[in-house]
Amino acid sequence: MTAFLTAFENSGLSTWLRESNSIWAYPTVLTLHTIGLALLVGANAALDLRVLGVGRAIAVTDLHPLVRWMWIGFWVNAVSGVVLLGADATTKAAAPMFVIKMGLVVAGVAVVRALDRRVFGPAARSLALASLAIWIVAIAAGRLMAYPGLFFGI
Repeated sequence: MTAFLTAFENSGLSTWLRESNSIWAYPTVLTLHTIGLALLVGANAALDLRVLGVGRAIAVTDLHPLVRWMWIGFWVNAVSGVVLLGADATTKAAAPMFVIKMGLVVAGVAVVRALDRRVFGPAARSLALASLAIWIVAIAAGRLMAYPGLFFGI
């Protein structure tokens, strides 16, 4: 795995992203990642809050198109996240906070899928609460990656 991450980090795209002064390099990819996050988590939060009883005047079924926006946001984040990882793959992939963040993203996606399938069932409220909590902590973990020694002394 280390050899793959090293090769990925030393690829032309990753080197350009990391070393370029162009606005089209790291700043643009990071902005796309932020937009994807806003689409995914924003739409997800709206649906979760409605399932939890906020905005009762809006039918839950009227919010189903938000699921499409969640998936668009997810794929924007997946692609931009892989590109961002390449800029510092060997360090980021080994960081405990990155592993925590990725675990939370996997859990968040699983909950989004379950919520989409069971939004009208008895488990919808529990799934909505879990979804909100997972995405909040995943975002926090992503931001805390900028401070690697803060929690794990690395």
